[in-house]
Amino acid sequence: MATISDIGVAAAINILTAFAFFIVFAILRIQPVNDRVYFPKWYIKGLRSSPLGTGAFVGKFVNLDFRSYVRFLNWMPAALQMPEPELIDHAGLDSAVYLRIYLTGLKIFVPIVFLAFTISVPVNWTNNTLELSNLTYSDLDKLSISNIPTGSCRFWTHLVMAYAFTFWTCYVLKTEYETVAKMRLHFLASENRRPDQFTVLVRNVPPDPDESVSELVEHFFLVNHPSDYLTHQVVYNANVLSQLVNKKKKMKNWLDYYQIKYSRNQARKPSLKTGFLGLWGNRVDAIDHYTSEIERLSRETRL
Repeated sequence: MATISDIGVAAAINILTAFAFFIVFAILRIQPVNDRVYFPKWYIKGLRSSPLGTGAFVGKFVNLDFRSYVRFLNWMPAALQMPEPELIDHAGLDSAVYLRIYLTGLKIFVPIVFLAFTISVPVNWTNNTLELSNLTYSDLDKLSISNIPTGSCRFWTHLVMAYAFTFWTCYVLKTEYETVAKMRLHFLASENRRPDQFTVLVRNVPPDPDESVSELVEHFFLVNHPSDYLTHQVVYNANVLSQLVNKKKKMKNWLDYYQIKYSRNQARKPSLKTGFLGLWGNRVDAIDHYTSEIERLSRETRL
């Protein structure tokens, strides 16, 4: 059985947790290392080309300007007072929609609270069902529907309020969805046409032994979608590519080593074993082996 103190403690924990997360967000957004994460639109527009860091190496990652930590919440009043078109131009459509979410919550919550405290709460509080029973109850229970006896006409109040709350919530959500949809259509119509608006991501392209991935994609779309296809760009996993490049560099270093070794003593060509750490396996010509490995890695990087 919850009491007012229990609800107060739960509310305090939630409020403090939300405030702590908000403080963490506000501090992280002013760090130079997160600049491109929190201000991508400024980089796209060319308003900023590099993080605003101060100092030497540490200043590139951590904000060393202590004055910015004092005024790190100054952006909130400016964002709330900014007209919606200006906010969209400054921070993007997502930011404007994000603020509307809070306004939508207030539009739903405030009228419902007003009706509940002016109609539902007095109807529940003025009854004496719990007082006449042998049950243990708190003052909060007297505010709820448990203080109304079975078959009482006061249940009609809860039924009507339930329909009223549901209707009002659905109406506000429908209105906001329509508004946001119009905002999005207007935003897309007013923006300059960009390739990403007409780009389709294609994954898991099956390999073809006769064609590269780029040639395969181009051939497929030219044959099957000639009127819709314009161009394509193959995106690779840079981690895999970097591993191949590093491996190729090591092979090139070993090739240079054995070529220099052979140039100093041409009477005997260097050889190696292809097994683990060169301890076992077939003995092959070292120069030919590393030359073929470099050619193989070059083909893989081109794919």
